[in-house]
Amino acid sequence: MQISPVLEQVVLAYSPVFDRKLGLVSTRLTVFPASPGAAPDGAALLEALADAFADAPSQSTALPALWLNVADEAWLDAVLDSAQQSPRPFLLEVPVFMAAPREQRLLALKSAGQALAAGGVAGVEPRLQPAFRYATVTAAERGAVTPCSPLPLPWLCSGARIAADIDGALEQGALAASGWPMDDDIAYAIPTGMPPEVKGIVELMNRLEREEPPDRLEAVLTADPTLAFRLLRYLNSAAFGLRAEVTSFRHALMMLGHQRLKRWLALLLASGSPNREARPLMPVAARRGLLLDELARHAGDDTMRAEMFIVGVFSLLDRMLRQPMPVLMASVPVHERVQQTLLQGAGPYQQHLALVIAIEQGASADIQAAAEAAMVSRSELNQALLRALSLARELD
Repeated sequence: MQISPVLEQVVLAYSPVFDRKLGLVSTRLTVFPASPGAAPDGAALLEALADAFADAPSQSTALPALWLNVADEAWLDAVLDSAQQSPRPFLLEVPVFMAAPREQRLLALKSAGQALAAGGVAGVEPRLQPAFRYATVTAAERGAVTPCSPLPLPWLCSGARIAADIDGALEQGALAASGWPMDDDIAYAIPTGMPPEVKGIVELMNRLEREEPPDRLEAVLTADPTLAFRLLRYLNSAAFGLRAEVTSFRHALMMLGHQRLKRWLALLLASGSPNREARPLMPVAARRGLLLDELARHAGDDTMRAEMFIVGVFSLLDRMLRQPMPVLMASVPVHERVQQTLLQGAGPYQQHLALVIAIEQGASADIQAAAEAAMVSRSELNQALLRALSLARELD
């Protein structure tokens, strides 16, 4: 697949966007210039992003699937100039302090149907309010939004780092909240190993590891019809990339083999927590796994891809299942390389996991440094990220 040259000119970071039911409804993508002074190409950027989100309609009636935050004035102007020609709808965030000099362009875009959000708690000048559909407020600023000081527009929250930020913004009236609810301390339950809800998945993974015959594997699914349904749903999703529909587990085993099936069982395991607090982390874990898989696509064999996928999916397992990682890893059959990464912060996959986390943290310099350490080019990284985000929406 040919990589668009514009993906070498920018650094991309992203965060998931959650609605009031904690469902993932959009993606906030932040664009940084890779180097100051380079001529921005807004049309090429929007085309590359449109390709990534082409088959991923929004799950929300309010927000487009893509919420674009351009962290550079020249690139923002280039995107504004090209927005009307974008092949896909998207929400464009414009900082309030940049709005007044661009008044006529913003009003023209609004008239053309472009969704705009005013970035900043300071509010929008009354004459500019008609240009915007939303306001955006960072998690740090949301305390200024009160019943006595409401925003003049429906608002979205960005930059959440803990679950309380997301819950607080949504309870406060935000239509949606963007961020990473995982910087707070983990409240572990009493260590008991794998919860009962996921023991069938662990048993199936163990039998796959032992390469037991198909009838022994199918026996686990026969005893757990819900697990069978969820597994076949994943296998038949576009993210799995099969050309023919999988109708049974035996059929899946014949077509895919043990390694590829194990990684999707890992995804089922990560999505099996009964805790409400884990719900927004499930799509995050899936995206980590898919991004690591994409990064390994040109760098290793199928075994390496499967292991990197599992590293990404399991990297939040302790937080989702509220059990210490050593307790969980004692129950799950994973390779020593995966255990090194998750338990010791070492091994051959650690630098790639650090790169994924840097993208989530959203600092351009840190992303570029982590990419260099992992020996991943900027264009390869951006292509892998956009591909992973597109595939992930098929699993939501």
